[in-house]
Amino acid sequence: MPKKILVSALETSSNIHLKALMDEVFCDVELVGIFDKSLGNPTYDISSMAVMGFVDVIKKIPFFLKLKKDMVKLAKGVDTVLLMDNSGFNLPLAKAIKKAYPHKEIIYYILPQAWAWKRGRIAVIEEVIDTICSILPFEKSYYPTNTKLQYVGHPLLDEIKNFRDTTTNSGKIAFMPGSRRGEIMKLIPIYREVAKQIDKEAILIVPKHFTDEFIREVYGDISMFTIEKNPYDTLFEVDFAFICSGTATLEAALIGTPFVLTYIAKPFDYFIGTRLLKIDFIGLANIFFQKMGLSPMHTELVQEAVTVENLMDEYKNIDTLQFLENSIKLREYLQFGSSKNMANLICNTKEL
Repeated sequence: MPKKILVSALETSSNIHLKALMDEVFCDVELVGIFDKSLGNPTYDISSMAVMGFVDVIKKIPFFLKLKKDMVKLAKGVDTVLLMDNSGFNLPLAKAIKKAYPHKEIIYYILPQAWAWKRGRIAVIEEVIDTICSILPFEKSYYPTNTKLQYVGHPLLDEIKNFRDTTTNSGKIAFMPGSRRGEIMKLIPIYREVAKQIDKEAILIVPKHFTDEFIREVYGDISMFTIEKNPYDTLFEVDFAFICSGTATLEAALIGTPFVLTYIAKPFDYFIGTRLLKIDFIGLANIFFQKMGLSPMHTELVQEAVTVENLMDEYKNIDTLQFLENSIKLREYLQFGSSKNMANLICNTKEL
């Protein structure tokens, strides 16, 4: 009889981490709930879940309220609940499940960034989550008396197979304008102009699930780019990357690929975000370095600062040797991957 697990993994990145976890699971499990269809037969496929910014979230509130009710019903017939990231949906879901089924085991893997904003969520997590799995070494300090929280490692150290120990001169550069339509459409015109000014092969890294039709519709003219869909191999190969804020910046930082973070939000979202966030940086590598008492690892260009001139300046002036040394420090800080430790928890082997 397989162990039945209700999964709530709404983000593309969460499903990449879920796949790495499932590759390590050594017991018989059956997944139900919200996850990518490549991992089985989800009750709800994540393709209908993507939202970007506060405005989009407000528009989809009725959909997510119904989804929460459906997930609570599904929870009745499972052994364990596994929540991943996306606290806006997963924390209310956890509260509802715990109220309906007080003894149902709930695991939270990839915690809400309560250290960045809305720290009141920490009390909710401590109240309703049975096993709190952190992928950030510094998170423990925000749960000082909680014995349910453990640092399980970082999933990217499992998923990335090649890390640099030398600088490169491949004659190639990479562009990653994000995975959401709005992000891409804001950044790709600027990236296009940058690509024209650099005398190297320009590689556009596109999410694997994007169809040719979607690429033509959203990216526009990309004739000056070589298209690739394997981010880790491409980032390992290129000399420099221009990357939209998100998980990809941490991937590049760990691999050792020099890059500049870029981000252009909707004006209203940026206005709200800058007043809610309690952090000095938006790139995780920079946040880690601040926690270590070190200077930022990379430059962050946001809103009006995302210009062709500024991007070219970063490309021309980055210290590649210093970046490589910092990449090695970052890997040492994160220590180890999380997938095997999470597999042990899922299969009820508690020792890490």
